[in-house]
Amino acid sequence: MNFQKIVKIVTAVLGVLGIVFLFRIIGAGDEEIKMAALMGDYSLVSPLVSIAQLTLLIAVLGTLIFSLLGLFSDAKKLKKALISVGFLGVIVLIAYASSTGVETPMKDGEILSASGSRWVGTGIRVFYYLAIIAIGAMALSGVKKLIKK
Repeated sequence: MNFQKIVKIVTAVLGVLGIVFLFRIIGAGDEEIKMAALMGDYSLVSPLVSIAQLTLLIAVLGTLIFSLLGLFSDAKKLKKALISVGFLGVIVLIAYASSTGVETPMKDGEILSASGSRWVGTGIRVFYYLAIIAIGAMALSGVKKLIKK
C-alpha cells in the first residue's frame, strides 16, 4: 500500500469521526452542553477536541519529518538552514541582552518573575527586530530593482 492511500484513509477516518462528533454536539444543543459543562461533564465536546488535537499532531509531525528529510537529503539546504537558525539565535541573544526584567503583579494576583518578564521583553524585541529586518530586506530589494531599470 503506498503512502498516498494511507494518507487518504487516515484523512477519511478523521473526517468522518469529526463529522459524527460534530453532529452529536449539534444534536445535543447549546443549553444541554452548557448545563453538562457546569456539572463538569465534557463528554460531548471532548471527543471533537481530541480529534482536533490528533489532527494537529499528525500535521505537525508530518511537516517536521518531511522538512527534515528534505534538509538532510541536500547538504547545501542543510547548511543554509543551519546558518539561518544561527542568525535567529544571534537575534534572540541580542534581544535577551537588551531586555530587562522586573517582577510584575498580574491581574489574577500572581506575580510574574523577573526572569519571566525578561523573556517576555525578549520575545517582543525579537518580533520587532525581525520585522525591521524583513521591511529592510523588502526595501532593499525594491531599490535594487529600481536601480537595474
